[in-house]
Amino acid sequence: MTLKANTQTALSNLSTTSTAPQALAASDSGQRLSAQIVALDGLALAFEHLTLISDRLAPAPIEELQKVADALSKKLTYLLEPISPIEVDADQCIVQLRSNPPQRDDNGTRYYELLVRKGGELSLRRFQKQPGGLREIVPAQVTREVFLRLVADFSEAAR
Repeated sequence: MTLKANTQTALSNLSTTSTAPQALAASDSGQRLSAQIVALDGLALAFEHLTLISDRLAPAPIEELQKVADALSKKLTYLLEPISPIEVDADQCIVQLRSNPPQRDDNGTRYYELLVRKGGELSLRRFQKQPGGLREIVPAQVTREVFLRLVADFSEAAR
């Protein structure tokens, strides 16, 4: 089976009636996926984070992590906003991508943040920053189909 198929199975085992956050975990061929699901129904879900750990990428140098980040920025065109690399920290070996442009309205600014880190970690979260306030994690709302597509794209990029 693939990571996407294993994730789909794990997702089907979660409760659609739960009001508490649910941990989702799946693995396949040296890749481990985790997510914090905060809402789930038959069509869609909301997650606070989606994280993939890849054994193959664990020792990768910053140049390879940049290639992974670039590939993901080209692939994840189906999110609310396109994402693109904004910072490369060669010392910490992290590539940071964000929505470009972010979503802005009277309630503030919302954006995706994707980190590609040494150790083989790819992590996606959604943030909101209200005018004059600190940024906070907000659930990313996607259909089940989009969530599984994210899993497949993360898995492919980390191979």
